[in-house]
Amino acid sequence: MSVESVSAQGFARQSLAVLQHITESAREDVARAADLIARCVRSDGVIQAFGTGHSQAMVLEVAGRAGGLVPTNRLSIADLVLYGGDDPSVLDDPLLERQAGVAARLYELADPHPEDLFVIISNSGVNNVIVEMALHAKERGHRILAITSLSHTRAVPAGHPSGKKLVDLADVVLDNVAPRGDALLELPGGGAVCALSTLTGVMLVQMAVAEASAVLLAAGEQPPVYVSANVPGGFEGNLELEKRYAGRIRRTAS
Repeated sequence: MSVESVSAQGFARQSLAVLQHITESAREDVARAADLIARCVRSDGVIQAFGTGHSQAMVLEVAGRAGGLVPTNRLSIADLVLYGGDDPSVLDDPLLERQAGVAARLYELADPHPEDLFVIISNSGVNNVIVEMALHAKERGHRILAITSLSHTRAVPAGHPSGKKLVDLADVVLDNVAPRGDALLELPGGGAVCALSTLTGVMLVQMAVAEASAVLLAAGEQPPVYVSANVPGGFEGNLELEKRYAGRIRRTAS
């Protein structure tokens, strides 16, 4: 790769090419993901979204945003403190996501219903808490939609004692097409810069939401979606929609 490629235009050119590729390559998988989402919504389920690190950016795309579906809930390691009563100091541990038992506690704190769909997002798909959450959800009969990098997950060993990776447990996998290590632009002296997975992950999330909405509309059902709270009546209208899922979705300051 030339030095000229390591630039704003170089990143824009390459990342846009990947996004264009995804619109075609992921078409069938997005349709399958949309079917899971639509079935969840139609059965009064909640979409439980979970990720750690920068994957939380995609979780925020799924749960509680303007233009997004109302029956969505964000799961976070911070829930141990916000809802589990743990001391805030537990979040100081950068390796907390590798500890056994964390995902089980997060699941219990969320108290999902059987019809809930789990959307689990991880670029590597091998972190302990990610795989543990997928295992926990699978054992309890939930469907799982994974967003991950197949290139990365295939290039690294499993980190969970079960030997499983997120892709092994998912009902549907959306490949974010990010390279191993996520960074897109290779540096002449080694290494790479500019992560890709957030851009492609957001694209996949929104494609799936759009397609799920199309499925609901085709069945004569209006998708329950959020309006921006910053338009007149938006906040009040959203509160009315949320009543249907009272006690099942959390909306905290962020």
